[in-house]
Amino acid sequence: MKFRILVLINAAAVAIALAAVNFYFRHSWYDVAITFLVTLVTSFLVFYYLIEKYVYSKIKLIYKLIHNLKLGRDLRDALGEHISADPINDVEAEVKEWAREKKTEIDELRKQEKFRRDFLSNISHEFKTPLFAIQGYIEALQDDGFDDRELARQFLEKAAKNVDRLSYLIEDLDEISKLESGEIPVNLTRFKINDLIKEVFESMETKARKHDIKLLFKQKYDEPTLVNADREKIRQVLVNLIDNSLKYGKDEGTTAVSLFELHDQVLVEVTDDGIGIEEKYLPRLFERFFRTDTSRSRQIGGSGLGLAIVKHIIEAHEQTINVRSTEGLGSTFGFTLQKSKQTLPFSNIPVLKN
Repeated sequence: MKFRILVLINAAAVAIALAAVNFYFRHSWYDVAITFLVTLVTSFLVFYYLIEKYVYSKIKLIYKLIHNLKLGRDLRDALGEHISADPINDVEAEVKEWAREKKTEIDELRKQEKFRRDFLSNISHEFKTPLFAIQGYIEALQDDGFDDRELARQFLEKAAKNVDRLSYLIEDLDEISKLESGEIPVNLTRFKINDLIKEVFESMETKARKHDIKLLFKQKYDEPTLVNADREKIRQVLVNLIDNSLKYGKDEGTTAVSLFELHDQVLVEVTDDGIGIEEKYLPRLFERFFRTDTSRSRQIGGSGLGLAIVKHIIEAHEQTINVRSTEGLGSTFGFTLQKSKQTLPFSNIPVLKN
């Protein structure tokens, strides 16, 4: 409709111009009227044909392609579908929306590119550090010729520790890769999360004493809380989070695990009163190899992939993990699990995952 009005306006403009010229020379209103009508009809038909054939039809085609192909339809379906009655304005809207989407995609690609560069830089550094250390110890042993057996033994022990570090790093990278690709399945079972937390505490009690940190799981949480999850993977999550709290906790500090029952989920929180984390680092905390304090983190050890593995495991359960922290006061890592809707006197009953 708007297209025809636009053509009519242009035809009327031409007709008025020719009628005015005719009146200037002939001074006859009859001739002016005839000229105006004939010119109006002729111009309308000519403009309508030309604009429809060479402009409007192309705009309609562009609109159909943008609108339909954006929805994932093939070219044939796009060309055969009924189009909007006002494609000119719709093309403008579609192009603006397309531009916004492309800008978002470009911004996301830039973020991914930055993440890729940081990841390659970090992994290169993580591998070079132990490799250079091993190389240095071996060269020292070669130069010494094993004359000082005690020194040789110390160098070999240090080289072995760096080999172990490389081994852990490769294993963690392999695990993250398999988690991302879905090669490691999530085997859901029904079990008591209380019992699992106590088992993890028992296995880490020696390490906690070494760090002079007390592990706390309050008695009020002894009431059985059943969840549907992969027991061994959640064990790994708890071990990684508690181990992280021990590394960055303070002497004579506390690491506490708490349970909170929500509507259809169970929230598990691991809280420490350690050094805490600056707020600006929190959004990147679960990135691979990201360290808030690089020098201290490498002195403490670890592959730098623990929290990234935790995030992947929780997301594989279709659950969420978050962190809140105050520098100098401590940190709390919380993740959710699916609550079991049936209370049974035993655990580890397989549950099929849709």
